[in-house]
Amino acid sequence: MEEKKYGEKAIEEAKLETWANPDRENDYTVEIEFPEFTCLCPRSGYPDFALMRIRYVPDEYIVELQSLKLYLNSYREKHVTHEEATNRIYNDLQELLHPKSMEVTGEFNVRGGIKTTVRMSSSHKLQ
Repeated sequence: MEEKKYGEKAIEEAKLETWANPDRENDYTVEIEFPEFTCLCPRSGYPDFALMRIRYVPDEYIVELQSLKLYLNSYREKHVTHEEATNRIYNDLQELLHPKSMEVTGEFNVRGGIKTTVRMSSSHKLQ
């Protein structure tokens, strides 16, 4: 059996991390796009590709971007629906950051003639 590459090991051990918000006095919006998101269809096992967008207004913490990249890459071997992936990402970030507001959008590429966009957001307005 071939030994895992360092990137595969890093993804396997992925854990979301935070930084202290450097400017808690101001409400500002952080926008992150991850155009290389992949997961597996739970029915067929075929890969699904998406642009994952994350927008949030931080409170005490911001997400550390390297840990976010590894976390999002960990979905590439998971069999999840578009809805489950988007909601799980939202819930994990909400639990980690407790932002003032947040929205996670998964824009999944066309497969079988259907394009899917899933959006999960808090009830607060984004700046």
